[in-house]
Amino acid sequence: MGSDVALHGRMGRLAVLSVGTNSTRMLVADMRPQIPHVELARTVGTRVGEGLGERGSLGDDAMTRTISVLREYANGARDRCENAFVIATSALRRAENAQEFAQRVRAATGAELRILCGEDEARASFRGAVGSLPSFPGRTGVVDIGGGSTEYAVGTESDVVSVRSYEIGAVRLTEQLPALSGRSGPVDGQSLADGVRIAAEALAPMHGELPIDRLLFVGGSATTTAAVAGMSAVRAPEITRTTLASVLERLCALDLERRKSLPGMRPQRADILPAGIILLATAMEMVGKRSSVIAPGDLLLGVLLQERDRESVD
Repeated sequence: MGSDVALHGRMGRLAVLSVGTNSTRMLVADMRPQIPHVELARTVGTRVGEGLGERGSLGDDAMTRTISVLREYANGARDRCENAFVIATSALRRAENAQEFAQRVRAATGAELRILCGEDEARASFRGAVGSLPSFPGRTGVVDIGGGSTEYAVGTESDVVSVRSYEIGAVRLTEQLPALSGRSGPVDGQSLADGVRIAAEALAPMHGELPIDRLLFVGGSATTTAAVAGMSAVRAPEITRTTLASVLERLCALDLERRKSLPGMRPQRADILPAGIILLATAMEMVGKRSSVIAPGDLLLGVLLQERDRESVD
C-alpha cells in the first residue's frame, strides 16, 4: 500500500507515518492502555503510486509532494517521539526506483527504508484491527483494501494462522478501468461489470480460506464508504452488502466533481472509491459474510502494536 515511517516513543507514546499508494498519513498513540489511545491522526492525499502501473517508476512530482508531507509529519512527530524507522509496502514493492525514494526519505527523515512483503503487511493490519477492539473468542478475518494491494489475514487474538496479499487495490483497479473514476461522467454498466469480474478473479483464492466467525474491514475505502453512508459517528460501524451496493450505485450515477461534494466524502478518494467498494463487496462475498465491522485500528496501529510487543519482549 505504500511505506510507513514508525517512530519509537518515550513515556509510552509512539508514532507512525504512512506513505500509501493513495495517501500519506500520520498516527500518534499512547501505547500504555491495552487498547491504545490515539492522540493525533492526519491524512493527506499525495498519490505516490500515480501512474506506477504493474511495474514502473514513481514519478518525480509524486515523490516530491509525498516527501514534503513526510518531512512535515516527521518534524511534528519528533516533538513527541524519537528514532524513526521506515517500512515500505505495495507501491515501493513495485517501484523500479524504490532506492531513489529510499534515499530521499533518509535525507528528509534520517530513517532507513525497509520494504515489507505483502504477508507482513497483512499481519500488521490484522494486529491493528484486532488490537483496537474488545476481546473476541472466535476466529477473525481482516481485509485491508489498499490503493495498490489487498491484504487478508485470518486468526485469533493469540495466533495468526493465514496471511495473503493480492495484487489488486482501489487505485490499480481504477487505472485498469478509468471509467470508474467518474472523470468522463457517470459510470457505464459495462465498466461496472468489468470491475466486478476483475475483482472476483483477483480475490477468488479468498474463497478457499479458513472459515471465520467475524469479518473486519480496515483502510480508507471502508472508512470513507461508512462516512458517505452516514455512519461516521459510530466507532466500529457494521456495514452490509446492501449498504455497499447502495453507496456504489449513488457514486456511479455521479461524475467526479459531484462525488466530491457528497457528505462524508474525502475528495482525494472520490475517484477510486467505486473500485474500493467493488473490492470490499467482493471480499465479503468470497468469505461468505453478509456484513463486516469496520475496525478503528488498521495497518498504522498494527505497526505500533508490533513495536510495543517487541519492546516488551526486550
